[in-house]
Amino acid sequence: MAVTGWLESLRAAEKTALLQDGRRKVHYLFPDGKEMAEEYDEKTSELLVRKWRVKSALGALSQWQLEVGEPALPGAGSLGPELIKESNANPIFMRKDTKTSFQWRIRNLPYPKDVYSVGVAQKERCIVVRTTNKKYYKKFSIPDLDRYQLPLDDSLLSFAHANCTLIISYQKPKEIMVAESELQKELKKVKTAHSDGDCKTQ
Repeated sequence: MAVTGWLESLRAAEKTALLQDGRRKVHYLFPDGKEMAEEYDEKTSELLVRKWRVKSALGALSQWQLEVGEPALPGAGSLGPELIKESNANPIFMRKDTKTSFQWRIRNLPYPKDVYSVGVAQKERCIVVRTTNKKYYKKFSIPDLDRYQLPLDDSLLSFAHANCTLIISYQKPKEIMVAESELQKELKKVKTAHSDGDCKTQ
C-alpha cells in the first residue's frame, strides 16, 4: 500500500515538463508546497538529477537540496589554484542511479578494496561505509525506500573500487522497478515544452 501511496502522490502533484539539452526536466509541485525537480535522459529515461525544496513557515523557499546527481564544487570558481587542488583531494560523495540499481560514488578514496566495509544498519535504516584504517566513515539513507516504506536488504548491497572511487550499488526491489515504470507512463501524459528557458510551474 505504501508503494501505491507514494505513486499516487506523484500522480496528484502539479507537473510541468521541459525538453532541453537532451534532458527531460520535470517539475512537481505537491499540495503541501514541497517542490521536486527531476531530469531524465531523453533517450534512455534514466534519472540524472533529483532535487527538493520546501517552503518555510513564513512562505520563503529554501535552497534546492540535491538527492541524485553530481554536486557542484562549492565556490570553486572563486578559489585559487591551490585551494581548488586541495578541495578536489577530499572525498566527493554523489548518487548516480542506473536502471536497475541505486548507486553512489565516493571519489578520492585511494585505499584498496579490502580496506572498505559497506553494510546496512537496520535500526537507523541507512548504509554505513567505514575503513579498517579509520580514514573514512559515512552513513546515508535511501530516501526512495523510505518513501515507499520498504525494508533494507543487505543481500541487495554490493560495492566495487576502481580509479580511487568507491562504487556502492543497491539493487532496486521489484516494487520500485514497477513503480518507476508506472511513473514513466504517467510522465508521458504530461505536456512537454521545447524551450531554452528554465522549467517553471505554471
